[in-house]
Amino acid sequence: MSVDFILFYAFAVMAIGSALLLVSIRNTARALFLLFIVLFAMAGLYLFALADFVAITQILVYVGGVLILLIFAFMLSNKSLLSDIHTVSHRLTALPNLPSFLLASVFLAILLFALSSWNNNMPEWMAAAEADGSLIQPTENNIRMLGFKFMTQYVLPFEIISIFLMMALIGAAHISRKGERP
Repeated sequence: MSVDFILFYAFAVMAIGSALLLVSIRNTARALFLLFIVLFAMAGLYLFALADFVAITQILVYVGGVLILLIFAFMLSNKSLLSDIHTVSHRLTALPNLPSFLLASVFLAILLFALSSWNNNMPEWMAAAEADGSLIQPTENNIRMLGFKFMTQYVLPFEIISIFLMMALIGAAHISRKGERP
């Protein structure tokens, strides 16, 4: 089994497992961090589908924008929701720390396996892309091409995403507003 398959299945298991935990957990703060893991794992799966633009957009818009706004809205909305986070035991071997240790161990195992099995050869899909001549070279100016695509071919989705982010910001400001709500 190659490193590509192991990474693909690791991202798939992380996405599915975190999504299942996300819909079953009652703590909102932990659910937001699980949403971060789901969105990040999905970006990794997009990379395996050779959709690097979608993966970068996933990280920039959803992980970098919407999720951060949700976290800020949660942190500013109600301090009583944060009180159950502080009741966790401070022992290193406590049960709430187990998923963190498990995730860190899995990442370490994948990293060590990748380093031990790497023999300075290109993966098969990259060698096939190089043989076809479709491999992007470092000398190509992809940023300029991406800017032209954003402002010509993808201007409507770009504007829809900006409106979506503005709505999320307005919602976060409304939730975090102090005072009586009707």
